[in-house]
Amino acid sequence: MILSTGPIENNPVSNVRPTQQLTIKIDNRDLVDTSSILIQGYYLIGTRTLYVLELISVDPNQVLTKNYYADFDAFEFVFTTSGLAEQQVQISVWGKDADGQLVSAHRLVASEQLGEA
Repeated sequence: MILSTGPIENNPVSNVRPTQQLTIKIDNRDLVDTSSILIQGYYLIGTRTLYVLELISVDPNQVLTKNYYADFDAFEFVFTTSGLAEQQVQISVWGKDADGQLVSAHRLVASEQLGEA
């Protein structure tokens, strides 16, 4: 399954972008099977440029937290899930400012992401 945040605009306000860091929570709700997640992060400045490429394994009933740099005018993350538990994996994305506070405009829970089966 492929999930995407879609393009997220992060233009500066008073010379500071709202989101400096992106926190991604991955939750494998399957009690038996693992899942693999390919994480691709792009910054969008004139062109779509890959800057995060990571393949991770999520064990049964495991929750992982990943943090990525996101101080760009625009960015997008794409998650490709596979494995026996792929239908049981939920992913949420949380923008955070320089102080680590949540940026509500850049919060995406699993049901809000664009997906393709």
